[in-house]
Amino acid sequence: MGSAADKAKGLGNEAVGNVKQGIGKATGSRELEAKGKVQEIKGEAQQAKGKAKDAVKRAADL
Repeated sequence: MGSAADKAKGLGNEAVGNVKQGIGKATGSRELEAKGKVQEIKGEAQQAKGKAKDAVKRAADL
């Protein structure tokens, strides 16, 4: 998977995670809130992976 795909997938996971957290808070579902937090963190990691790939590509192009 390319860096752009990693970053896009990460943004998606982060957004869905935030929505799950909000719904969990609104409904009092600690389980849904926790699952949302996990998904948000996964999204952040995917974005970081995409950014790292970009950095490696830039360094290789020098």
